[in-house]
Amino acid sequence: MSGLSFRGFTYMLLIAFLIWSFNFEACIARRGKHWRQSRDVSASVYKKKGKNYGNAHNKYHGGGSKSKPPSSHKGTPTLPKPPPQHKNTPSPPYPTPPSDDTPTTPPPKAYNGGGHSSATTFNVLDFGAKGDGKSDDTKLDGTIVAPTSPKAWGKGLLQWLEFSKLVGITIQGNGIIDGRGSVWWQDNQYDDPIDDEEKLIVPLNHTVGSPSPPLPIQSEMGGKMPSVKPTALRFYGSFNPTVTGITIQNSPQCHLKFDNCNGVMVHDVTISSPGDSPNTDGIHLQNSKDVLIYSSSMACGDDCISIQTGCSNIYVHNVNCGPGHGISIGSLGKDNTRACVSNITVRDVNMHNTMNGVRIKTWQGGSGSVQGVLFSNIQVSEVELPIVIDQFYCDKRTCKNQTSAVSLAGINYERIRGTYTVKPVHFACSDNLPCVDVSLTSVELKPIQEQYHLYNPFCWQTYGELKTPTVPPIDCLQIGKPTNNRIQTDHDLC
Repeated sequence: MSGLSFRGFTYMLLIAFLIWSFNFEACIARRGKHWRQSRDVSASVYKKKGKNYGNAHNKYHGGGSKSKPPSSHKGTPTLPKPPPQHKNTPSPPYPTPPSDDTPTTPPPKAYNGGGHSSATTFNVLDFGAKGDGKSDDTKLDGTIVAPTSPKAWGKGLLQWLEFSKLVGITIQGNGIIDGRGSVWWQDNQYDDPIDDEEKLIVPLNHTVGSPSPPLPIQSEMGGKMPSVKPTALRFYGSFNPTVTGITIQNSPQCHLKFDNCNGVMVHDVTISSPGDSPNTDGIHLQNSKDVLIYSSSMACGDDCISIQTGCSNIYVHNVNCGPGHGISIGSLGKDNTRACVSNITVRDVNMHNTMNGVRIKTWQGGSGSVQGVLFSNIQVSEVELPIVIDQFYCDKRTCKNQTSAVSLAGINYERIRGTYTVKPVHFACSDNLPCVDVSLTSVELKPIQEQYHLYNPFCWQTYGELKTPTVPPIDCLQIGKPTNNRIQTDHDLC
């Protein structure tokens, strides 16, 4: 690696070592306050301009300008006021700090990068850290840059930077975490799953098609990157983790992931990757509860925010998305699994040049439920498919038909406005378990014909209510409830 790369990567190892290796007691902290006693585990990154390692062209969106980021919130962030409540409207989460007697799990032993002999450990005490509970040990500045040598990754890792089983961990600063993902995208582009909504997008006169295979970008010292791509930054099993101020760019795969976390807060974060970078989700949530995401901008090659099974009390507001595939719940129920998602609010969002706007996607054969969802005040600009429910999702060549499905109920859309380039509404619900209690209020979507065929709204097995007239008219929505709706079994319910 270059001197800058080595320096940046070294600093992250230092921070990780501080978290994992010191023989402290378990950490307990409160939001917006200093760590108590000798428990400071806050990371700060100095901002430096990074290069764009992505491709110049955009497969789906033809580039396009980025939306202006929302205004930053200075100082300690405050929780927003809850949205007005009505039937089937979820309540936003309000993460609370742990009590002094909260049981904790000791941090795991230091990870040696997969057991490779080339792994190196650095002691932060050699670089000025005190660890005495009084000194500020967060001034370890530097841009964090991932290695591009295949040897550094061995057979591949699922995550690059990981924080596990912590309480009150905060990552803050104005710097950059750069995954330098282009070497991964080029090496393994044809092995990646596809977004199933591509089947709905038909080019005019076949002027837009699959691009020619790009020229390969060589990794350091030649060779091919592993097929397993890492997430740039992952939190696992943590309580009250906060990420604020930083930029995460060009991740090989997902940029920021929270698994089995409670009380998550993300704000004033920038995520940036090219629109044609494969499977580069912005923020990925799974089995996490009480999550607040706001005042952030995301540009990537997949979902700006992906909400997976086991998530509840998720509140997203005042974010920009584009390019990317929109904000999605799912995909859920893959390989006949049970999925449970509830109490989701997404509001005050700008989307520009995205494939989808707000989407729910589930596989045939799954079980469980999605309920209590509100998409409100979503402004879309040149979005291909602004409103999508797809219960026949399939990211492979073919998928077999199955009767069981994840049930969808209490899905509310209000003030979805702007322009679309393919189809304003696509509701494809299960034959055996239709979508119910779907409501639309103040939906105003106008077509712009650019490079794709335009289609009318589509509904299949979708029941609910038009609370106001819509533009265009969504006459395909069936009013009321289905007469032959199958009764859910205990296996379906969450």
